[in-house]
Amino acid sequence: MTETGALHVDPANLEQARSWDGDGGAYWAANTTRFDKAIASHHERLMAAAAIGRAERVLDIGCGTGEATRDAAWAAADGTALGVDLSGQMLELARRLAAQQGITNARFEQADAQVYQFPSSSFEVAISRTGTMFFANPAAAFANIAQALAPGGRLAILVWQPPQANEWFRELTGALAAGRDLPAPPIGAPGPFSQADPDAVRAVLTAAGFGNIEFDGLQEPMWFGPDTQDAHAFVLGLMNWMLTDLDESQRGEALESLRATLSAHDQAEGVIYQSGTWLIRAALP
Repeated sequence: MTETGALHVDPANLEQARSWDGDGGAYWAANTTRFDKAIASHHERLMAAAAIGRAERVLDIGCGTGEATRDAAWAAADGTALGVDLSGQMLELARRLAAQQGITNARFEQADAQVYQFPSSSFEVAISRTGTMFFANPAAAFANIAQALAPGGRLAILVWQPPQANEWFRELTGALAAGRDLPAPPIGAPGPFSQADPDAVRAVLTAAGFGNIEFDGLQEPMWFGPDTQDAHAFVLGLMNWMLTDLDESQRGEALESLRATLSAHDQAEGVIYQSGTWLIRAALP
């Protein structure tokens, strides 16, 4: 196990920890309201599928700024909710938001779910909203989560479908590519599409001891801002790394292409793209 600051992580997760506990996590924390609104339709479906009971104990994996953890705590009014994440910045905000909302049965820990020593059989439900995709070793992570669940414990997670099912990813990366032929994100490597292959995910979950594994394909709108100008600034903050190796002409082309696609998706409700996720449910015997 490796230590980065006060956080103990699996060595394979060190790069993820440095990103999420650094600038990446800070940007998400600074834009938490926008990120939560962007994925709101998927979030509602996830929480409904989790079907959290009033007295259950809930584990939220990769909780970020804690919206799902807080909703779990409300649902489990006589139970508890624990949110874990690699990002100290996001967890600091999660704790503050929970306190502001008067939530007393939720707590947050900075932890790597691959190696964190959860007490055995200490939760009835484990949830994750686009958090498990960043596991460097999903087999180890899901095995660790399984041992943390009580017999009959349930898993409900949300992950992205492949890029072809996500208009937002195709359009935004295509614009910022500025004519470059960039490779598609590899399925299986840590990142947004690492769990896009249902067969691969089913195999990992089965090996961890889960059964009754179900995949529901969701297609929901994704909100990027109230108007083109606002969304343009937000997307650049999120994906500016794609411009670092461009010359001045290419950069100008990328910025114009980005503005064009955002403008084409600017509707009365804001800048809207279609997005596809897998809602995955499973249970232990």
